[in-house]
Amino acid sequence: MREVAIVGIGMTPFGELWQDSLRNLFAKAALAAIDDAGVDHIDGMYIGAMSTGLFVGQEHIASLMADYLGMPGVPAAHVESACASGGIAVRQAFFEVASGAGEIILAGGVEKMNDGADTTYVLATAADQEYEAFHGVTFPGLYAMIARAHIHKYGTTREQLADVAVKNHENGFKNPNAQFRMKIDRETVMNSTMVADPLRLLDCSPVTDGAAAVIVASMDVAKKLARPYVKIKASAMATDSLALHSRKDLAALPAVQKAAERAYKQAGVTPDKIDVMEVHDCFTIAELVVMEELGLVERGKAGAAVSAGMTRLGGKIPVNTSGGLKSKGHPVGATGVAQVIEIVEQLRGAAGDRQVANAGLGLTQNMGGSGGSCVIHILEAMS
Repeated sequence: MREVAIVGIGMTPFGELWQDSLRNLFAKAALAAIDDAGVDHIDGMYIGAMSTGLFVGQEHIASLMADYLGMPGVPAAHVESACASGGIAVRQAFFEVASGAGEIILAGGVEKMNDGADTTYVLATAADQEYEAFHGVTFPGLYAMIARAHIHKYGTTREQLADVAVKNHENGFKNPNAQFRMKIDRETVMNSTMVADPLRLLDCSPVTDGAAAVIVASMDVAKKLARPYVKIKASAMATDSLALHSRKDLAALPAVQKAAERAYKQAGVTPDKIDVMEVHDCFTIAELVVMEELGLVERGKAGAAVSAGMTRLGGKIPVNTSGGLKSKGHPVGATGVAQVIEIVEQLRGAAGDRQVANAGLGLTQNMGGSGGSCVIHILEAMS
């Protein structure tokens, strides 16, 4: 396969964006990415979105977005894998370019979650309908079970969960596109409203509108553009049982481990070589379990590592410098693309107050549901 690069990035602010429609959000992000890349055309596009039909009543979004961008006739496809939809859109663009089928492909993600839909119902469609959703289990409930299992098995503490949120809000405070640009402390997290024991309101990512897009191109195109670009060293994916009860260990996320093993092998690197990571912290417990599955720490040690500052800016391996889903926001279809954008900015040296010094390798981890699907990308800075 050919070498592939990301040559352009663009995203909207994340939040409750009442003034923008689904199509406007996507168009803003896509046009910003095209402008950043300096390209005059694209050969196709992939659009990650979890459930635009249920959120805003709009399906067939591939045709809609191509037309609204003023690009009728361009091949376009909607990609869905719950909250991993955006990351898999990037993966599809990667493969199209790597295979030689296209030279310049747009990969985007979009979701409009605040327009009146029953968000709890819509998000529950990413769970097992017969065995989970039908019986009233929500995603906070599912991740609360994961948290309880982790606490029971490893002794993870309520304070350690809170420290994940504190760190990510500290980073999000420095991100102009974040939904919640505010610092919080441990006590505020632990005293926030109970949602699903032991998870409280400030352990949970918010309901968010937003869009993000990247331009993926062949290395030959990237070099000719004479603009900053990063190389996609690996794109790996794995799946697991959709229903949480079907798994052997509730305190683990096997799809993350499998995808990570494949990504590290493709890139020819080990976890200790990664300089910065964006991971799927839909709930604070998710960040801890993902850290363990990625091989950053031994199982059961992630909570202590976060509380000790290992994953803060300036720490051994900064995690979620964007603020993560927790602070930046989580417009589910756009999240995986936004993670890639943060890593591209880090590798370009353009992350401002969030910049990780001398960042050369970055990783994104995006997953759907309670870990039923996971996609990981490893990106490399290019001089």
